[in-house]
Amino acid sequence: MIPLTQTWPAELAARYRKKGYWRGETFSVLLRERAARFAGHTAVVAGETRWSYAELLARAEHLAGGFLALGLKPGDRVVVQLPNIAEFLSVVFALFRARLVPVYALPAHRVVEIAHFARTAEARGYVIASSHDGFDYRALAAQVQNEVPALEHVVVVGEGGPFVALDALPAFNGELPEDADPSEVAFLQISGGSTGLSKLIPRTHDDYIYSFRASAEICGMTPETVYMVALPAAHNFPMSSPGFLGTLHAGATVVMSPSPSPEVAFALIEREKVTMVGLVPPLALLWMQAAPGTKHDVSSLQVLQVGGAKFMPEAARRVRPILGCTLQQVFGMAEGLVNYTRLDDPEETIVGTQGRPISPDDEVLILDDEGRPVAEGEAGNLLTRGPYTIRAYHNNDGANARAFTPDGYYRTGDVVKRTAEGYLVVQGRATDHINRAGEKISAEEIEDHLLAHPNVFDAAVVSLPDDFLGERSCAFVIAQGEMPKAAVLKAWMRTRGLADFKVPDQVVFVDAFETTAVGKVSRKELRASLRRRFLEQAEA
Repeated sequence: MIPLTQTWPAELAARYRKKGYWRGETFSVLLRERAARFAGHTAVVAGETRWSYAELLARAEHLAGGFLALGLKPGDRVVVQLPNIAEFLSVVFALFRARLVPVYALPAHRVVEIAHFARTAEARGYVIASSHDGFDYRALAAQVQNEVPALEHVVVVGEGGPFVALDALPAFNGELPEDADPSEVAFLQISGGSTGLSKLIPRTHDDYIYSFRASAEICGMTPETVYMVALPAAHNFPMSSPGFLGTLHAGATVVMSPSPSPEVAFALIEREKVTMVGLVPPLALLWMQAAPGTKHDVSSLQVLQVGGAKFMPEAARRVRPILGCTLQQVFGMAEGLVNYTRLDDPEETIVGTQGRPISPDDEVLILDDEGRPVAEGEAGNLLTRGPYTIRAYHNNDGANARAFTPDGYYRTGDVVKRTAEGYLVVQGRATDHINRAGEKISAEEIEDHLLAHPNVFDAAVVSLPDDFLGERSCAFVIAQGEMPKAAVLKAWMRTRGLADFKVPDQVVFVDAFETTAVGKVSRKELRASLRRRFLEQAEA
């Protein structure tokens, strides 16, 4: 297998250790230490399931042995596609304890994405729920195995069907491996996929634990905190900003919500006295719309974090009056850099910016398109490096050449301004990357699928502003032969095995695209032109 690595220059690594960012911790040691300190304290609540820290540790260690007895070996990669259930935590910590490497996938992903993750990561295992939201993941697993035969082991939370049920893993009679080296890659996350399918992001124990340890401190977490995971747990935001990992680090309680809808979440907030939750802007708007009429008491909520996409100031100002809690804006990325407004910041800073970086050693550059620093307060391209920002994607030389400078700065693709106090104000994306309710969609990937339709001659996918989603996707299509109806084309896209959020929200048929005199056109310029023309026509 291609080795999993994430390496910082020796002098930077030494600096990060000397300054106490990297403390030589691992995920397995973290859980053992918290179980020793907070043994009887509730670690996770999911439905009627309530596990203490001691119970979570015991389940993780038992499952770790089961995964090894199944035939997986330390170093193997395991795709994890689970909804917000208690087993998400026990499975992930079991994989860490067995020195296996989780590859995080979202419940919305389908065969195209899962096969890509399994193939790129060279995964041998796949952990799923039997079903969720009416979808049978066992049928999906069979499809993926057909495409990626190396994916030998499928483990199912619930009825196993043709696969192995999590509760029926074989007994393990050996000894669990020694703890990992803190500089090892602990897991693989997925990128937003700005060009084609998502890239894989290797995160080490040292760098990732620092990010959520520091986040928990910035967010004022204590053992009395009750944090709700409302977004899919495999997202970077609810995982580490401070997320369920920051919550466990603080010895606090994680509440897994099966849905972020106000009807479900508000009942859980009342029942479990939730104090903190993270949402994307569309959900924050839904909650504010629903709160005045709810029968549930949500007064325990102290902090509402909003991230994943820009939260407009007009909406941000309404959080405190309507929900009665402090807003905390979060702007970050799975590749590293995370910014927070601080809980004691002035209201104008909280509603008007997306925060400042976690670390004094987060290096931030704001450059123009020629790579020159912009004037103070001017918009430019955001580049960054630091103690928890990666230096390379896994197994993707082309993406690494595009995304990282020779001196190790990550080109985020975001356009930002910086205030005199060091806070960032997000202006948008520099790429053809659509940010739909916090889900990053590659225009190029969707165009490739559309072009596979026999009645599509050409297609260009763009982002359009949307009051609810932040951005929605719009496909401009040139038909060949009989023009398909938009609804039929969207239904056909769903048969392609794509995550549903990637299906275009809108389809517009056009006769032709503008080209140069020699018939060439930059796809980026084409998308910009189509977007501009559409918005001008809509305004008119």
